[in-house]
Amino acid sequence: MVRFDVITVIPDFFDSALEKGLLGIARKKGFADIHVHNLHDYGLGKYKQVDDEPFGGGAGMVFRPEPVFACIEALRAEREYDEVIFLSPDGKRLDQPMANRLSRMRNLIMLCGHYKGIDQRIRETLVTMEISIGDVVVSGGEIPALFLMDAMVRLIPGVLGDSESALSDSFQENLLDCAYYTRPAEFRGMKVPDVLLSGHHRKIEQWRHENAIERTRERRPDLLGQECFDELRKK
Repeated sequence: MVRFDVITVIPDFFDSALEKGLLGIARKKGFADIHVHNLHDYGLGKYKQVDDEPFGGGAGMVFRPEPVFACIEALRAEREYDEVIFLSPDGKRLDQPMANRLSRMRNLIMLCGHYKGIDQRIRETLVTMEISIGDVVVSGGEIPALFLMDAMVRLIPGVLGDSESALSDSFQENLLDCAYYTRPAEFRGMKVPDVLLSGHHRKIEQWRHENAIERTRERRPDLLGQECFDELRKK
């Protein structure tokens, strides 16, 4: 089981997502233990302040170090953590190999930024890993945290109904997934490829692999290695 300790200033944001869908299933099955911590519980003064204006001026507010240090140090006093992850647009971009590796860990802290960001001393002293979900800025780290947890827990054996389905997903072999069809076999003149109706499992797997390579070549050629281009040229 993997344990997530999520630090946020809007803990209610996670309520529905952690009860429904894949994360809810993983929790109910005992594969994921998710705890959401309100950073304001460690805030300063009467109003539990967690942020302040940046030195040097400028728009936006920045997380102060005191509340974040207090929260993370309290968590670390209870157990060891594999990583303290800060969700940030300037972190390392999340990809499937990273999700695969993280899914094998046991204890993770996720710090959700907000406003303008966090004091640099937090990043230099407490954070061990910075992750971005893409070259885009969102209002806070809560959506990226859910994104990352979902990407991870679906890889844990037993979470998905079909234990093999995660292994054939896009990006697992630097390929996008192949095209899929279901009933009816013909719809408005559009037919399902004959090979998928043949019942010949070896030919079906070959078609799916070739289709995955072709789709990747068209949509994400940056993912393809030289061996895939060589395979395409042989056709």
